[in-house]
Amino acid sequence: MNRRKAIVRISLAGAGLVAAVGGYQWYSIAKKPDLAYMEENKALLAALAETIIPATDSPGAKAAGVQDFIVAMVRHCTERKEQNTFITGLKDIQDHCKGKYGHAYAECTSGEQEAALAHFEEKGKPFGGVAGKVQGRLMGRSFFTMLKALTVEGYCTSQPGATQGLAYLYIPGSYKGCMVMTEGQKTWATN
Repeated sequence: MNRRKAIVRISLAGAGLVAAVGGYQWYSIAKKPDLAYMEENKALLAALAETIIPATDSPGAKAAGVQDFIVAMVRHCTERKEQNTFITGLKDIQDHCKGKYGHAYAECTSGEQEAALAHFEEKGKPFGGVAGKVQGRLMGRSFFTMLKALTVEGYCTSQPGATQGLAYLYIPGSYKGCMVMTEGQKTWATN
């Protein structure tokens, strides 16, 4: 065998491998999403949301019912590729916790839960520059990015979040784009 044929065969094998991996990734985000999995795992969603916004002197995300908001938003207002990414992320976080800590996410200590979410936050960071833009366009947002955004949005638009977690005026005044806040002041839900 001469050198040219060997180089061509190695190049073709490498291209075939890259195409197979890319095809599998594309299939995993383009397939029909398993939306029933989210319905079955609302307790997991509640635990994840509670880790992001825990209960303090105001109710946490779990008390605000953020898990129902997340399910509704992913089911009805999210593209198929992001639905698949989110559901795969839920499965991955369960597998990660079972493999690393020996039990499901909801049964982990708060430190283990925070470490698991920190791992997925780091894992979900996009590439920089043009590669990151291409990745975002093709693959959509990461699991952690969607989870965090939906948790905050669900909490801030819920009745307990808007009235107890945020400062709330029943009759709001004019819009003030920049306000000086005092020490210990809550952010405004309406101002």
